Amino acid sequence: QLACPLDLGCHSVWPIFRLNHQRSRYIYEMYYKKEEISRELYEFCLAEGWGDAALIAKWKKGGYEKLCCLRCIQPKDHNFNTTCICRVPKHELEDGKIVECVHCGCHGCASGD
Repeated sequence: QLACPLDLGCHSVWPIFRLNHQRSRYIYEMYYKKEEISRELYEFCLAEGWGDAALIAKWKKGGYEKLCCLRCIQPKDHNFNTTCICRVPKHELEDGKIVECVHCGCHGCASGD
């Protein structure tokens, strides 16, 4: 199954994706950007599931700094084996085109935006 039709209610999991992103982003910024937590606390948070270690690992790589979720970069989850539409920079889209990921509800997470 490539994309979840909206009549199945897949948008009901979008708040979960947002919460996962927000918690992971907070931990990432507190450790890597602000340096306000110790490595031990950082590793504890990831070990206890408070943050998504795989998502944080992607944020550390160039081009993925604003990635919304891991499903958006997995070609097997999208038509034509590409990445999600939310990964396309806004300047490359048609003017006025509204972008919304079917997996997590993201409106654009390309690092070039």
